[in-house]
Amino acid sequence: MKTLLNLIWLILSGIWMAILYLLAGVLLFVTIIGIPFAIASLRIAGFALWPFGRTAVPRRDAGAPSCVGNVLWLVLAGWWLALGHLLTGVALCITIIGIPLGLANFKLIPISLAPLGHEIVPTDQPFAHR
Repeated sequence: MKTLLNLIWLILSGIWMAILYLLAGVLLFVTIIGIPFAIASLRIAGFALWPFGRTAVPRRDAGAPSCVGNVLWLVLAGWWLALGHLLTGVALCITIIGIPLGLANFKLIPISLAPLGHEIVPTDQPFAHR
């Protein structure tokens, strides 16, 4: 079932979201200061490409620098990314077939708000990485 949902997701919205996150990551790699944000953007791109069967969990070793980076991310990019996921999720939830896809968009909101200090793991072992 996860594979079928991921294929539908990929066709309807996943490929476009992943491309946009990938482009943002490439642009952030150009600057030295933006490299941690670029890595986070590429991580989100992979998650946005294939979200079913995976989840984001906080890392234990994430410290104050990731918190400061998340504040910068939130102010500069996170709020409009989360707003885009929210609007897309609501639009997808209008149809019965789109409800799982809308829920996947809602699942991407927390990681788009604060990507630093998180890692993406399979859903069958989210607590094994803590």
